[in-house]
Amino acid sequence: MRTLLVGAAVAVAATLAPHAAQGQDQGQGERCRIRLEHADRSYTAGQDNYFAGGDVRLWCDGTSIRMRSDSIASYGGQIVEFIGHVRYEDSSMVMTADNGTYRRAGERWEARGNVVTRSTGGSTLRGPSLDYYRIIPGQREVVEVYANGRPTIDYVPHDSTGAVQEPYVIVGDRIRMKGEDRLWAGGRVTINRSDVAASADSMRIDTGAGQDGALIRGAQIDGLGQDPFSLFGDRINLQLEQNDLTYVQADSAGRAVSADWTLVADTIGLDVNARVLEQTLAWGSGVRPHAVSTTYEITADSLALDSPGKVLTEARAFGKAWVASGEDTTAANRDWLRGDTVTARFAKTEVEGKTKTVVHRVEAWGNASAFYRVFDPATPLVPSLNYARGHQILVEMADGPKTGVERVEILGQVDGVQLQPKPAAPDTAAAPVDSTTVPAPADSTPAVQP
Repeated sequence: MRTLLVGAAVAVAATLAPHAAQGQDQGQGERCRIRLEHADRSYTAGQDNYFAGGDVRLWCDGTSIRMRSDSIASYGGQIVEFIGHVRYEDSSMVMTADNGTYRRAGERWEARGNVVTRSTGGSTLRGPSLDYYRIIPGQREVVEVYANGRPTIDYVPHDSTGAVQEPYVIVGDRIRMKGEDRLWAGGRVTINRSDVAASADSMRIDTGAGQDGALIRGAQIDGLGQDPFSLFGDRINLQLEQNDLTYVQADSAGRAVSADWTLVADTIGLDVNARVLEQTLAWGSGVRPHAVSTTYEITADSLALDSPGKVLTEARAFGKAWVASGEDTTAANRDWLRGDTVTARFAKTEVEGKTKTVVHRVEAWGNASAFYRVFDPATPLVPSLNYARGHQILVEMADGPKTGVERVEILGQVDGVQLQPKPAAPDTAAAPVDSTTVPAPADSTPAVQP
């Protein structure tokens, strides 16, 4: 997930950063002094207007910046129009477009029509329109870039050895970059790669001093790797540490889905370490946290789920907490435990050849109550029903192929009730004994003596 979210900013910095070469070649804030290198034909109109055509090539004096087009028109030394097969090149990137305009006032470069930029690292941007604003001391201290018309960025990351990795595809109706570390994208924003996908109405990210970001309105992140998950929210906030994603939080109508559970809550937070989900937090009063799987269900005012190494190990529920176990989460007679605080520990088990996460041990503190069933070998099909209350209740579930409660401990102000299964009543509909039947006489033959 790290490059999913940080990659957007790095992508634009890599693909739209002619300022890097200009800053090095010209110095901060110097005007581009355009010089003509070649043109098949040229003429002037008055003192300030200049026109040239046929393989026009120019450069910015004292820099590595090169520009070319089929023809140019310069007006008053303030506006230069590049017409047909426009190409811009410096030490960090190459840009091509159908047409371009340089506006000296504001140091603005406009590229229009089939705009393509490619950085030396291999990242590209494609779109119909791009505006690039250079630094002007006292007016604009950092470079700004605007791309409209739903541009597409192919961001190519590199590992620590410099080897090329699979690219991320970033698309938005409009993209804005400020400096090298702040990015905004708006309008049906999507970020895709084979192992991850994200979408929102808009996004922002700060890989500089802020180390944060957000997916805003209709936000969704999907992990598509070996440990798939999805996170939804009206807004998903991001926290970074040295440009590594460490925390993701869905605010308003949060929903998270993993291989083990589905969770809904007002707010859901995911702690991430080395791109692996390690802990899930949830809280809210409008929509209380509610986690459900095929084998358990949890509801509380707030909830924490621990999943180190991609394995769910423990759940801690606080405030009117309720935990239920059982294969059928719709059944009314499932075993459950309630309390001010409830902790559930989980274990992996094989069920019909499939590995499932099941509740192994549940403990409740404060105003604790429990409903559980106990199966007697003498009546294996009909369990006894137990309801108990106490300050603290511990329930351990049976391991392996066995199911149900193994052991219960209750401490402090204990009371409750146990209902034993009632013996089956005689079958009154059975056929009566025929009173006319004569019993067979006993065998009167004497036993054979030895």
